[in-house]
Amino acid sequence: MFDDYLSWKPYFEIVPMVHADCADVSELHGQRFSHKWGDGEFSGLLSQPSVFGVVARQTNAFFSKPLGGFVLAREAGGEAEILTIAVGEKFAGSGLGWRLMLAAMREADMRGAETMFLEVDGANASAIRLYRKLGFETVAERQAYYTDKNGTKSTALVMRRDLR
Repeated sequence: MFDDYLSWKPYFEIVPMVHADCADVSELHGQRFSHKWGDGEFSGLLSQPSVFGVVARQTNAFFSKPLGGFVLAREAGGEAEILTIAVGEKFAGSGLGWRLMLAAMREADMRGAETMFLEVDGANASAIRLYRKLGFETVAERQAYYTDKNGTKSTALVMRRDLR
């Protein structure tokens, strides 16, 4: 019986992001990025009709439904862009980022987007692998665009994928 507990794996439901999620989303964002967006920033973005997001909430947690990840995106004029995405460190490599991206791509398509763009730090190899597996291709680079907590600058890759 104890071995069953040790092999326990989290399960997640992917649901639309709502304003009540913004504090948890901000907290996770701060864990994964050097510049944390506040819950007010997330709430303000989510208030815009063109902006949408999804969150991954753990369904088999004992006491709460912890946030495993999120994605925030925008659609306008037939184009969509990923504004930010994060997956909790302990869930990295679990496929949760894949599921979040698929949900965002579906929603963007339903809103009329024909293409989707995103920016990613050129040093983030795992994210780049995920985006390439999803069919995104690098279309531009922005040199010295990101600055980490130590002041080191890195290149941003602009990636694009057709949705239709």
